[in-house]
Amino acid sequence: MHLVLILVALIVFIVFATSKLKLNPFITLLLASFLAAFVFGLPVDAIEKNIRTGFGNILGYIGLVIVLGTIIGVILERTGAAIVMAETIIKALGKRFPTLTMSLVGFVVSIPVFCDSGFVILNSLKRSMARTLSASPVAMTVALSTGLFATHTLVPPTPGPIAAAGNLGLENNLGLVIAVGLVFAVIAVFAGLFWASRCKNLESKELELAEEAFEEARERYGELPSAWAAFAPIFVPIVLICLGSVANYPTAPLGDGGLYELLNFLGKPLNALMIGLAFALMLLQGDKKLEEFARHTQKGLEVSAPIILITGAGGAFGGVLAQTPLGEYLGDTLSTLGLGVIMPFIVAAALKSAQGSSTVALVTTSALVAPLLTQLGLDSELGRVLTVMAIGAGAMTVSHANDSYFWVVSQFSKMDVATAYRSHTAATLVMGLVTILCVWLVSLMAL
Repeated sequence: MHLVLILVALIVFIVFATSKLKLNPFITLLLASFLAAFVFGLPVDAIEKNIRTGFGNILGYIGLVIVLGTIIGVILERTGAAIVMAETIIKALGKRFPTLTMSLVGFVVSIPVFCDSGFVILNSLKRSMARTLSASPVAMTVALSTGLFATHTLVPPTPGPIAAAGNLGLENNLGLVIAVGLVFAVIAVFAGLFWASRCKNLESKELELAEEAFEEARERYGELPSAWAAFAPIFVPIVLICLGSVANYPTAPLGDGGLYELLNFLGKPLNALMIGLAFALMLLQGDKKLEEFARHTQKGLEVSAPIILITGAGGAFGGVLAQTPLGEYLGDTLSTLGLGVIMPFIVAAALKSAQGSSTVALVTTSALVAPLLTQLGLDSELGRVLTVMAIGAGAMTVSHANDSYFWVVSQFSKMDVATAYRSHTAATLVMGLVTILCVWLVSLMAL
């Protein structure tokens, strides 16, 4: 029992240090790694090596993927490609169901672009649609925010889900994580859409203000790319990664010849994202493309560096836990409780609600549960994927005042805090609970 109490104490330390003491998650996880090593009684001369090995192992698999995915997202954001993606979806779906359209716009745009950046980019579009179609601005806000949030927490190549997949040993099978993540993200979107429909009578001051026309905001980007050019940098890598996963399926559906070798090479996440980056370069305009690319790369490195360091520290924490007797003890206890995917969800939800960052919740929880997968009955390919989904569900439960995304949504939509809690925060709670319920049901049937 004392082993579990130590684990709980470590989780409380991480939550307290990041949320109350405002320590950087990287330092917090590194301190937690040393604390865990000493408290669990690891040999003193092996502590440094275990931490260093855990840090390096995870970044060797996933670090470059996070960097490339972030750079592509920055280019899509700054060239107006995200706007084109949104407009293309609206043209395809029409304006008959504005909240559904807004949800799906967010769903697609947040695959490559962080949800807070995506909301800022699409806010003027949301306002324009709400005014033109006489739709509830609060309902439209919730539809957009939850659509963005679903893929942000569940679908690679967003850095959080990528890092979680890497921590759980899925770095070579991201195609399966993407495919399953898209399914559960759709479920999460419709859960958010359900709550959006309940917010139609809530009020905000958004449409009372003199707003910038969407067309004027659109002009800031200059000449916008075509729909194909806008979608290619993200969807070509996703397709290649999925084809690579198909090629490596145990039944070898594509054989072992030249086609297999080609798709196996192109389907490696690093290779696929390099191809995506090549497509992203085609979005750059003007005579100083190299300078523009250098600026976007610098921004991508600035954004991805903290995520990479946190991911590495999470790997160090997980590496230490893997050397402790905790896994064996939990195997004798958790197996009789049948918690399965519920345990990762609870930990991720606690971390998310306490310290605000979905990415930190995804990275930390995945590092924590990685050594415990066998004991939880999740030590299979599908079990690991469902664990990522459970952690993603927890990482969206809930977005409130300690989450920067909460303030982006509420301030850009001119909602007071009480309204934001009743709409956006409640919607993320509904999304998380519905998603974990579905993940749990699938785990009962498939594992």
